[in-house]
Amino acid sequence: MMPRVLVTGANRGIGLELARQLKEAGWDVIAACRHRSPEIEGIGVRIEELDVSDDASVRALGERLRGIELDLLINNAGILHDDGLAPLEVDKIRRQFEVNALGPLKVTAALLDNLKAGSKVVIVSSRMGSIGDNTSGGSYGYRMSKAAVNAAGVSLAHDLRERGIIVLIVHPGYVRTELTGGKGLIDPPESARGILALVERAGPEDSGTFRHVNGDRLPW
Repeated sequence: MMPRVLVTGANRGIGLELARQLKEAGWDVIAACRHRSPEIEGIGVRIEELDVSDDASVRALGERLRGIELDLLINNAGILHDDGLAPLEVDKIRRQFEVNALGPLKVTAALLDNLKAGSKVVIVSSRMGSIGDNTSGGSYGYRMSKAAVNAAGVSLAHDLRERGIIVLIVHPGYVRTELTGGKGLIDPPESARGILALVERAGPEDSGTFRHVNGDRLPW
C-alpha cells in the first residue's frame, strides 16, 4: 500500500513542491489549502479545503479524514507580514500567531487519530523564530509566531514519543516564493528535496530538534 501524506498550504510555493515530489515518489497525497490553484489541481492529488486559522475548518477536516491513516503530516501553511515597531500593527501580529503558531498545533491535534507508530509530523518553521539567531530585530509577528510554533513542536515531540511518532521542526531555507516576495537563496524544488531528505532519515533521536534544511541543528 502506498504511504500517505497530508500537506497543508499545498496550493503554492514549498507546499506545492512537496506535494508534487511526494506524488512523483509514489505517495498518496492529500493537499490541504484555503484555495485551490491550477498548479495543485494539475498534479492529480486529493485536495481538501482547509483554513488552519479557522477552528471549524480544522475540525471539519478531521471529520472528513476519520479512519484514514497518515504516515506523514507536513504543517507547511504560513503567512508573513513585514511588521515593525512603528507603527506596531497588533492585528497583523495576531493573525500570524493564528496561522503560523496555532495552525500547526490545531491541525496535528485534529489528526492525532490518523497518526500511528512510525508516523512523522513536520512543522515548517523558520530560523527567524530562533531567539539566539536574531541579529536584526523587526518582523515581530513572524519571529514571535515561529518561536511559538517551535515551542509547540518540542512539546508535541514529548507528548507523542510514547506513541512512536516523530516530530521535526524544519527551517526550509530562504526560499524564493510568493511569501518572500520572490526574494531568497534557493527555489522551492531544492527546499522540498531537502525537507524530504530530513524526513526520510529522521529517527526517534531527532524528534523535537530544530533543523536547517541542510541538516544543521539550529539554536533556539
